[in-house]
Amino acid sequence: MTISSPSYTQDLMAQRQQHVARGVGTAHPIIAARASGARLWDIEGREYIDFIGGIGVMNVGHTHPRVVEAVKAQLDQITHACFQVTMYESYIRLAEKLNQVFPGEGPAKSILFTSGAEAVENAIKIARAATRRSAVISFTHSFHGRTLMGMSLTGKSRPYKQNFGPFAPEIYHAPYPYGYHGWTTERALESLTEVFETEIAPERVAAIIIEPVLGEGGFVAAPVEFLSELREITTQHGIMLIADEIQCGFGRTGRHYAIEHSGVTPDMVVFAKSVAGGLPLSGVTGRAEVMDAPEPGGLGGTYAGNLLACAAALAVFEIMDDEQLLARADHIGERLMSAFHALQAQHPMIGDVRGVGAMIGVEFVQDRDTKTPAVSQVNRIIELARERGLLLLKAGMYGNIIRVLVPLVATDRDLDEAIDIFGAACAEALA
Repeated sequence: MTISSPSYTQDLMAQRQQHVARGVGTAHPIIAARASGARLWDIEGREYIDFIGGIGVMNVGHTHPRVVEAVKAQLDQITHACFQVTMYESYIRLAEKLNQVFPGEGPAKSILFTSGAEAVENAIKIARAATRRSAVISFTHSFHGRTLMGMSLTGKSRPYKQNFGPFAPEIYHAPYPYGYHGWTTERALESLTEVFETEIAPERVAAIIIEPVLGEGGFVAAPVEFLSELREITTQHGIMLIADEIQCGFGRTGRHYAIEHSGVTPDMVVFAKSVAGGLPLSGVTGRAEVMDAPEPGGLGGTYAGNLLACAAALAVFEIMDDEQLLARADHIGERLMSAFHALQAQHPMIGDVRGVGAMIGVEFVQDRDTKTPAVSQVNRIIELARERGLLLLKAGMYGNIIRVLVPLVATDRDLDEAIDIFGAACAEALA
């Protein structure tokens, strides 16, 4: 790798300002050159431990040799065919594997797309076709994408909605159970009942979509009791229950899908991010009779289920099994939770440490009683950590939560080094 100078980095950043629309934000002022496993190098040769993983995309690690090999082999055969024109085996084999890990009941079917938002849109279409209803309920603090439907479903205004409206009709929001801020299961369920009584009757609702663990919303896990009751409510009223597993799925929490921890069976799951080891792929898996509701031609996409991405995803399934990444996620989670709880004991501004498997959030507050978000301190921790060689990303309604999305192939050495850097950054920023 050719090492570039700081001046070249600054030159590229100036060109970015000139040529790239400002609507796309960038968390770190560095330019990536290469990556491997849980580490990334910028164009100046600086090395970082990557606790972001492309925002949860790299569960099997950067440039995993088996993913690279699978994609290269596919490149020599055919790069694109469009499944709506001519079928190919990898799409069918991948659908078979996805159906095998579906956490719902009965036979399952799958359909592939390109982005997470595209998969969410199509899950809603499938639910509407299956129920002949139009309304959809999602939750506060949620994130479901940047398309019109995705923005409409998302339970956070800035920066995702801005002045992009009007938004899709027949979308309603209920409070997500967020115990640290007083939204208990009981209170959240009472509010959902109020939505039914004051805004939309349950017999008009096609689907309720929920992240079993909030992603952008701050890595908050929905309590088992809440998900169980949600399943009861949706079953009672003939509503489709959709689990948005885009960020929390594919091993991040120590299960293929986070909803498996609850024992609750959804009608559909939406997936993307880590399914294809860095290549753009997403999809929906659900109960066969639900998935077959739309007529032929109603679903699809030119690049949906691209051959290269399917090849990568089949490799990801093998890697997860052979390298026991579900167990690895539990190990990483235990190691990091222990370290973060130790830091919490040292720093009163660490208000909450929470997580499932390797999906961990650390919430910073000005005061543990008032729980006022400590936004500037989080920004400073992220800056100091980067200077020391650790890439972090924030989350939450106010950006006061640091989230962990480290690749599941991270070594214990990676984790120990990251813990030391994180601790040093906290010590300086919170002094």
